[in-house]
This record gives sequence, structure tokens and C-alpha cells, in this order.
Amino acid sequence: MIEWALAACVALVAAAGLYLASSRDLVAMIVGLALLGSAVNLFVFAAGRLGQAVPPIVEAGAAGAAVANPVPQALVLTAIVIGFAFACFGIALALALAAYDHRADADALEQAEPPPRPDGDPGELP
Repeated sequence: MIEWALAACVALVAAAGLYLASSRDLVAMIVGLALLGSAVNLFVFAAGRLGQAVPPIVEAGAAGAAVANPVPQALVLTAIVIGFAFACFGIALALALAAYDHRADADALEQAEPPPRPDGDPGELP
């Protein structure tokens, strides 16, 4: 029963993330990407094991015990930290763009870029 509930939670979080990531507002896009990352984290965490298991410290000579896999837990913990840093940086970048151009939508990104130089190299901001 818990497997179905977790699968529904992953689907719900992923659907909310896709909905927000497809909006025009930059802050909503970044929150949507953060939600998509959370859905992936839930999926990876559930792939490790849902039920109770023995800690991954096994005595010498013991075999056949159902031990917990620490790798998905470590991956999810690392992904949470990286995802939080990405979300903070993205929101700060979107707010800086909004302060610069007084807009925070996807069209503001194209107009915020400086024009290219005559030799084709990327331009520089003033």
C-alpha cells in the first residue's frame, strides 16, 4: 500500500513541477525545476528500499541478510543540497534580472542579452 502512495506522491510532485516549469514567470520556472528535482529524489529514495531493513553494517561471516542500501540515501542527500543551491542561485538571478529590467518573464531573458560584436563574439554588458 505504501508503494502506491509514494508513487502517487512522486507523480503529483512531478506534475506540479512540470506545470510550474512551463510557466512564463522565471521564479515559477525555477520553483518548478526544484519540484521536478524533488520528484526525482523521491523516486531514487524509493528505489533504494521502502521497508525496514538491517543497517548496512554486517558482521563477518553473516550472509543472506536483507541490508539497507546506503547509496540511494547518500545520492538523495547530495542531490537535495545541490538542488537547494541551484534554486537559491536561480531565484537570485531571476530577481536580479527583474531589478535590472523590471520584468521577470521568459521574454526578458532574450532582451537582457547584449548584442553580439561585429566579429561574432558574444557582447558584453555595459
